Amino acid sequence: MFEILKSFETKYGYLKKKGLTIEGLAMVDVKKKKHVIKISRPLVFDNRLLPKRFEGLDVKTNIKLSTEMPKEFNVDRTQPDWHKKQYIWAPERFVKYVERCEKEIKAQLNNPQMTKPEILDALCFGNFEEHKLKSLQLVKEGKLPAYHEN
Repeated sequence: MFEILKSFETKYGYLKKKGLTIEGLAMVDVKKKKHVIKISRPLVFDNRLLPKRFEGLDVKTNIKLSTEMPKEFNVDRTQPDWHKKQYIWAPERFVKYVERCEKEIKAQLNNPQMTKPEILDALCFGNFEEHKLKSLQLVKEGKLPAYHEN
């Protein structure tokens, strides 16, 4: 399994310059002995460069939450059960952020030719429409709170 991690680092290590951190292997299901490759990255990062699976292992991505998150993603995480009231990664937040900061995001991603849909895909886990549909379904099922402006 460490060979898989080494291979992942060889193939995607160049993304460290863009803020990627390869954290290593993690077990997510002890009973099934399911492992993942655990990585983290900044909010502004082109997720289309990363696979969802690599050599049989899922790639688990976390966003590095900084104290200087864009205002669209500011939620009061000090409140108990904040995650039951606000979904920090709501699709609407990404849309508002891209609308407000399109030029800055393009510059940060070093790709001035990107379209809004491409920026949304890049920021939003590789596929914005897929994330939006999944989020809407989870809201319908009551597993995520519906989006509301702060």
